[in-house]
Amino acid sequence: MTADPPNDTTSHDAGLAPDAVAGLEHRPRHRTPAALRAVRPKQWVKNLLVFAAPLASGKLLDTTVVLQCIGAFVAFCLVSATVYLVNDSRDIEEDRLHPKKRYRPIAAGELSVPAALVLASITAVLGFTLGFLVSIPLGITLAVYVVVQIVYSIFLKDFPVIDLAVVASGFLLRAVAGGVATGIDLSQWFLLVASFGSLFMVAGKRYSELVALGPEAGTRRSLQRYSSSYLRFVWMVAAGTVLMSYSLWAFENHDKGPWDVPWTALSIAPLTLGLLQYALEVDRGEAGAPEDVVLTDRVLQVLVLLWLVLVAVAVFIP
Repeated sequence: MTADPPNDTTSHDAGLAPDAVAGLEHRPRHRTPAALRAVRPKQWVKNLLVFAAPLASGKLLDTTVVLQCIGAFVAFCLVSATVYLVNDSRDIEEDRLHPKKRYRPIAAGELSVPAALVLASITAVLGFTLGFLVSIPLGITLAVYVVVQIVYSIFLKDFPVIDLAVVASGFLLRAVAGGVATGIDLSQWFLLVASFGSLFMVAGKRYSELVALGPEAGTRRSLQRYSSSYLRFVWMVAAGTVLMSYSLWAFENHDKGPWDVPWTALSIAPLTLGLLQYALEVDRGEAGAPEDVVLTDRVLQVLVLLWLVLVAVAVFIP
């Protein structure tokens, strides 16, 4: 590939709509290579969900389990990168109309579609190879994730409700991956919390996008068929189900731990406050990218840390 002349943006912006070109003239400057930004490393924080099942089961201190989780994490990073690259290559015209997505490397013309697809092939091969090396069930889980996400990108994104369920399945499969990679049985409470927690995140993301984009929400097919009241209803139901399911798990495991304290029951408090804090970001229209909220909201980070400490004490200290 050859470098473009310093002041020549013609090759980058060819084929863009006039409004998109105007926006790209003011696009942010990046020192990170376009290929690296195209695989969205910031979103890899979602892949930390693979550690959830081992944490809940109290097996996260086992060396073999930790190595299996790390393998699952890396494999999911690679495979999800494949999905991002394929989706961005397919949605290039729609992304160029979006106030933020127009700056993605493929939509901005910094990374060509052929180059993106070659990179997607490489990440897919590496991700699946690692996944099947860790465990066959993990490899199958990765394959299900990729198939579902690609089918979603092709046509399922145009169907309301199914759209929410499919996107939420991406979070759920990450949580399930941690269990199948390590051979840990997933309880009904874990699956309920993971399922409705995923739905809470996705409905909140859609609602936040609707609030933030305002009249421009019509440029997003995934938002055209939703009202703000409907999305608010969905994420409120999801949040309530998460709290109920988690509380039932906590009280089912209510045996007092160190110093005669019911640690699992106490962990309900930071979880509840964390959901409320995230809901505040959603209501402001600032949760369009959940990973950004997790990485920047200090209050939420403190609540997550407190929750982790309470759960860790409950499951790891006899």
